[in-house]
Amino acid sequence: MSLKRKLLHYGLPFAGKEQVLDYMRKSEVVIKQLLKVLMKGLNVNEIDETKESLLMGSMRTNLNYYPKCPNPELTVGVGRHSDVSTLTILLQDEIGGLFVRGNDGDNWIHVPPIKGSLVINVGDALQIMSNGKYKSVEHRVVANGSNNRISVPIFVNPRPSDMIGPLPELIEN
Repeated sequence: MSLKRKLLHYGLPFAGKEQVLDYMRKSEVVIKQLLKVLMKGLNVNEIDETKESLLMGSMRTNLNYYPKCPNPELTVGVGRHSDVSTLTILLQDEIGGLFVRGNDGDNWIHVPPIKGSLVINVGDALQIMSNGKYKSVEHRVVANGSNNRISVPIFVNPRPSDMIGPLPELIEN
């Protein structure tokens, strides 16, 4: 299946600038709701303009294309890492290949693709701002021997100029 056809299949119009910007704008509603719930879990009941800017002052997206690999065991799709973001919102195709580090730190768990779903990763910035309550997710992508793979992450970040630390409500006591 072509890149254009796959993107259309997963509800994302082919990667024109306006379509990608529209997708990101529409995603903001979901992102704000997720952050609201996560902040309530930290007993942070109000997300004022300053906090919102700190949590999601910068957003970017990638359109990732991983071509099939004839010898996937000899290739690293994307090595293990965590995202520096507050959150990563990932739309992945039906191929799979995303793995997250298990809680014990010794095993990798495949994140099965579910059509129409999003994968949400907590990133390093949210781990810092939550004073460690939320943990950044270490993950990797494994190459596939028989199919091309597409993923569309949105990285939600503080602005590059922002200094981050634990939110004041988490260190008051």
